Amino acid sequence: MSHFYKTYEPYVSPFDPCPPITTKVYSTPPQLYMGFQPPGLEQFTPRDALRTGTLWKAFYDPYYSPYEKMKGD
Repeated sequence: MSHFYKTYEPYVSPFDPCPPITTKVYSTPPQLYMGFQPPGLEQFTPRDALRTGTLWKAFYDPYYSPYEKMKGD
């Protein structure tokens, strides 16, 4: 799932009073990479579908902050 995270480098002003974040990370949903919904996709059980927010496992994308790894280091 690492390909669902994109990065970019924003402009950093020399007059910014705060320490800059030089690389920003954002998440893209998996449905952006499917042109159409193929038939016969694997499905969650009804209980798991309500918990995850989608019926199809291919469209499930749990959000994890990119900074969570840094906390553990």
